[in-house]
Amino acid sequence: MPAGTFLGAGVKTVVLFFNKGEPTKKVWYYQLDPGRNMGKTNPLNDKDLAEFIKLQKTQDESEQSWNINIANVDEAIFDLSVKNPNTPEEAPLRSPQEILTEMEALDLETRDILASIKELV
Repeated sequence: MPAGTFLGAGVKTVVLFFNKGEPTKKVWYYQLDPGRNMGKTNPLNDKDLAEFIKLQKTQDESEQSWNINIANVDEAIFDLSVKNPNTPEEAPLRSPQEILTEMEALDLETRDILASIKELV
């Protein structure tokens, strides 16, 4: 759940559901992203949960949901950290030199445009 979902909790929140009387064989994760800041004047609503409600019945995988087999969880620490494997990787950062080179090229382009405008005036 995104930060602000629950009043007084300004951090992301994890909610766990268990089936009583059944051993856990897999953990299904769903990462809620309503696409806006949450808070008292902008609370979670039914539309925000529509995909979750649909997917939780079958626990299918999507860009926002994934499964982990409990056999793959380290029993020494039971780390269930939330890291979505379906999130596309971010593009690598450009080097400072690449950024400076692009800035210089844009400066030249701006100078040419300004010169053209001055000729018109």
